[in-house]
Amino acid sequence: MAAIKVLVVDDSITMRALFSSTLDRSNNLVVVGAAANADEAREMIADLNPDVVTLDIEMPGMSGIEFLEEIMTTKPIPVIMLSTLTQKGAESTLRALEIGAIDCFPKPTKATPDEFAKLSDKLCKLVATASRSKLRAYIPGQIAAQANLAQSGNADAHYNWNGNVVVISASTGGSVAVTEMLASWPSDCPPTIVLQQFEEGLGAPFAARLNKAIRPIAVLAEDGMPLKQGHVYLLSEPDRHGLIDRWPNGAIRLIARDPVNGCRPSADLLFSALAKVGGAQSVGVILSGIGEDGVAGLAAIRRSGGLTLCQNRDGAMFSEAVEAAMACGAAEQQLPLADLAQSALARCALHV
Repeated sequence: MAAIKVLVVDDSITMRALFSSTLDRSNNLVVVGAAANADEAREMIADLNPDVVTLDIEMPGMSGIEFLEEIMTTKPIPVIMLSTLTQKGAESTLRALEIGAIDCFPKPTKATPDEFAKLSDKLCKLVATASRSKLRAYIPGQIAAQANLAQSGNADAHYNWNGNVVVISASTGGSVAVTEMLASWPSDCPPTIVLQQFEEGLGAPFAARLNKAIRPIAVLAEDGMPLKQGHVYLLSEPDRHGLIDRWPNGAIRLIARDPVNGCRPSADLLFSALAKVGGAQSVGVILSGIGEDGVAGLAAIRRSGGLTLCQNRDGAMFSEAVEAAMACGAAEQQLPLADLAQSALARCALHV
């Protein structure tokens, strides 16, 4: 199999050298070029046709965010953002994901070979994974238009809730899918938990952005928080798992426990807890993601009589989790996001 071609874009010559040497250590990656700014990168992309681009957020002249938007609106290429801002500049990170970046990877605090050696495996795996993504062109203003429609009070008819609860799992490539799926959620929607895998510190800012884009109230999940109609609870901080303690009249429980199959929070743990307490009142959904976290838990929901759905594999940026759920029969259907949302809402509606 041909090596994956990578272009490194960073204004720091030290960072370019360290990232390049780190990626070149992988047997299936080859760094074909290193650019100091957007102008150099634009020419190298045309000449070298890289499979993946790593791109710094902070650059002189055209910023990384601006160049990412240019790439994703003209000729989309898998892009991983690399910057110190991925930790302290959450808005920049979330904006990059919204535009179409595969993921945002934090630079080490010290630019030394030893520090880069610690992140080598994770970075190389992420770049290799990025090369398999299914991209779509970014349409400027699309998210804002969806948000304006979602916030329109006239479009929000009364929703008759039947007591069911919805749990959604998403990881790599899933943040935009979550926003698009919930764009049609009514303000009095069924209680909804969203498990979105993020780097530490991104949960609260994402909940705030989601709160502006959808009609229900979006909040960061807290331990003991009661599950109420009209609310979306974001579970994402990587230090604790999330569970539902009972249903109906349940609450969120956050517990400190070792990762489950490498994941914390674990979708398998969350789905399995819902299957146990919610049974046929459960709706489980898997969106874009890598790995198989959530598949076993989704199967438990289906065995309990609940509804299990996943995003269609052609629409998901990464379809590994979706394909695993379909292959083992954990998911009953794979649907485009708009149809998926309507199916979930229909299962939670009281039909009179």
